[in-house]
Amino acid sequence: MRPMPWPKVPELTAQVARAVAARGPYPLAMRVRDELGELFADAEFAEAFAARGRPGWSPGQLALVTVLQFAENLTDRAAAHRVRYGMDLKYALGLELDDPGFDASVLSEFRTRLVEHGMEEKVLDLLLTALKDRGLVKAGGRQRTDSTRVLAAVRDLNRLELAGETLRATLEALACAAPDWLAGAVPVREWADRYGPRTHSWHPPASTSKREEMALVYGRDGFALLEAVHAPDAPAWLRELPAVQVLRTMWVQNYHRTVSEAGAEVKRRESKDLPPGRLRLASPYDTDARYGLKQGSWWTGYKIHISESCDETDVQEAATGQAMIPGADEPPPRLITSIATTDATVTDAEMTEPVHHMLAARDLLPAEHFLDSGYASAELIVGMKKNFGVTLVTPVLMNSSPQARAGAGFDRTAFTVDWDKRQATCPRGDTSTWWSPATLRGTKAIVIKFDKETCRPCPVRDQCTRSKTGGRTLSLQPREVQEVLDHARLQQGDEQWRAKYGTRAGIEGTIHQAVAITGMRRARYLGLQKTHLEHVFSAVALNLIRLDAWWNGHPLDRTRVSHLARLGLSLAA
Repeated sequence: MRPMPWPKVPELTAQVARAVAARGPYPLAMRVRDELGELFADAEFAEAFAARGRPGWSPGQLALVTVLQFAENLTDRAAAHRVRYGMDLKYALGLELDDPGFDASVLSEFRTRLVEHGMEEKVLDLLLTALKDRGLVKAGGRQRTDSTRVLAAVRDLNRLELAGETLRATLEALACAAPDWLAGAVPVREWADRYGPRTHSWHPPASTSKREEMALVYGRDGFALLEAVHAPDAPAWLRELPAVQVLRTMWVQNYHRTVSEAGAEVKRRESKDLPPGRLRLASPYDTDARYGLKQGSWWTGYKIHISESCDETDVQEAATGQAMIPGADEPPPRLITSIATTDATVTDAEMTEPVHHMLAARDLLPAEHFLDSGYASAELIVGMKKNFGVTLVTPVLMNSSPQARAGAGFDRTAFTVDWDKRQATCPRGDTSTWWSPATLRGTKAIVIKFDKETCRPCPVRDQCTRSKTGGRTLSLQPREVQEVLDHARLQQGDEQWRAKYGTRAGIEGTIHQAVAITGMRRARYLGLQKTHLEHVFSAVALNLIRLDAWWNGHPLDRTRVSHLARLGLSLAA
């Protein structure tokens, strides 16, 4: 499709749409056109759309349609129907009232082109740029981030079902690509009975021995098919089929085969012999989906990390209504500034630095970033401050020494450390005799020891160490990291810090809104790239919904506060 310029809103379309909109709440689509104009310019998508070719729909218009599609959680067919019959969308897109719209398949083609050209985040970048120009988002201030699980658009399969469905999917692909070759390569009639039905359409045997026997049958059949595909007389291009490559990977991950003079012996891999979760395929249809575990719950799919602004609002000033008026000297609505999608095995701590790189690329780094303990460590607190100038407001893990866990005796904080002299002093005034850098569980550390002759006669020895013969030992992190860790642990006990950290809890509401409005909990598409594209469009849709509420004087996250403040002012008057 060839990019076409956005048309102005036809006079008749504007007249009729505004007349209808006057009878109820002003539609989101019309508000976006009025406030932001041509938000997604065609020139921004030129890389993905040829300058030559048949005329087609404007990519900028399709971007806006897709955003509004997620704002209403519509299917492609329903979104195309809304464009055909909805006056608010005709107004937003600048269409005549009798414009027939487009076929639903155009939206799928549009998304595919964006992914192929690495433009998954383009619409969020364009929106945030427009909002930065209007002063609605900026660097500095406060932001918060949290993650949630996303279920892949595939079924959960156990290992037996996974093997059977993978082999069935490969046979289906070969039956379409090379039916004549397949008919001569495998016993089609026998395998059609065995692999014709999908695995979810029948119940596996109840007996453990019969399930194990079935798994071995799958394994032998899979190896036989792979041998046939890689035979010298087989078409070479068959090996390049994605389904065949998935079968080969799945069999390497789940089966062993030994070949001897007695023949080939196939065995299933034991659980301890399986590849790590990050490499293990969970579905033959979505090879990016992985098994995830969070808070004791398993799922198959992805994780999404959402960052949003969360600057404070003065309740007393908000009560006057000034915060409700666009352009007033009040904080703008809380807007999503970054979306990151990973497979389900990636931990939150691994995403702390990438999230900051994404915010830095948009020039939207906060001064303070509120995170839960899953994102933080002393090293990350130091690194984010040093590399990005961002203060992480987050709890850290408390001291795990036996004394600290018991709440009795002398833990690490009872010792005074002189970093310059490389020496520690115990609560009774004795000094350490040994100070040595070390590596503990792959992390740099400093090991400090007290002489056993000093510790052995100590009257409070039982409160200091459990060693029967040796002296007390301390394990510290490097100075900069240890000092930050000690300071963070001290802060966590302060009520004022806890009240401040309460700001982070608001991100849970954003996740709930994303799940309830855009259906973000369940992926619509297959693959990490398309799932991330879905999340980006969902984030833009949520931002427009929040902006619409702010433009209308009813910001979603401040409604309750302003009502309460108004009540307080009215009683005071």
